[in-house]
Amino acid sequence: MSTSPLVTIAIPTYNRAESYFPSALQSALSQTYSNIEIVVSDNCSNDHTQAMVRANKDPRIRYFRHDPGIGQKNNYNFCFEQAKGSYVLLLHDDDLIDDDFVSSCMHATEGTAGVGIIRTGMRTIDAHGDIIAQVANDVVGLPLDAFFRRWLAGKTPIYCCNTLFNTHRLREMGGFTSRHFCYPDTMAIFRLAAQYGRIDIPDVKASFRFHGDQAGFSRRISEWCEDSLDLLHLMCDLAPQSKKEILKQGVRRFARGNYDRATCARSPWERAVATMKVMRYFRYRQLPRISLVLQILDGTRLYNALRIMKRCAVRPLRGIAAR
Repeated sequence: MSTSPLVTIAIPTYNRAESYFPSALQSALSQTYSNIEIVVSDNCSNDHTQAMVRANKDPRIRYFRHDPGIGQKNNYNFCFEQAKGSYVLLLHDDDLIDDDFVSSCMHATEGTAGVGIIRTGMRTIDAHGDIIAQVANDVVGLPLDAFFRRWLAGKTPIYCCNTLFNTHRLREMGGFTSRHFCYPDTMAIFRLAAQYGRIDIPDVKASFRFHGDQAGFSRRISEWCEDSLDLLHLMCDLAPQSKKEILKQGVRRFARGNYDRATCARSPWERAVATMKVMRYFRYRQLPRISLVLQILDGTRLYNALRIMKRCAVRPLRGIAAR
């Protein structure tokens, strides 16, 4: 019998049997670390997810189907409730892990028990699996406040696919929670790191897939803003010695992120309303960039007038240059 700790790879899934889910499942099955279990939590898919998983006879897979569906939040937390491993990875059904992800994480523990999280570097891939970017996990040995600030600066990645959670500690905390479920994983990571410590592996060992139909994109801008501020206040509470710096840096990051989300609204009017909401939530401390304002106004009379003014200004300059 193996003395290596059992590790759970939990995959919540919904209607992706024809797209990303088979690759996510295969990346779990291909782990070089032998003592794993794979929990597949199917949130009432109406494609052939069930048949595909049932056809795979690997004894490490435990399949659960929810009919009727239980929602994204409950499906994520169900995964942790079912986990038997000492550590658990929440692998979204569109993400991937390298073959040696689990073995690298467990080797790094070196017998350490009870650590809250284990993290690696991460790459971002597109819908076709091509690499968009990759970022090493460069916070090895840094204190908690520096970890927060590196994340706020976009220098270290925080996603589910590159993080192993201590199963027992996560359950004690109540699983994944946030007011609107916009940052439940990040809040859990920060709380666990603050209370139980973390192990950082610099190497890139996981892939987050960026594509157009992520569930989080559909959330309302007010929900994103409220969860952003909740997360910012949590960081300040966990690292009070750097509260001033975290607050300043966090307002800038979260405001800009939510301004970007505002541009995803369908009409110019909706984009403008969403932008005003962000400004109010952040008390006008971080205003949108001019380029973003033009995106928000795209298609409006004001936008068209500004473009005409720009063309009129450029033409005389071109005439002068021609002389």
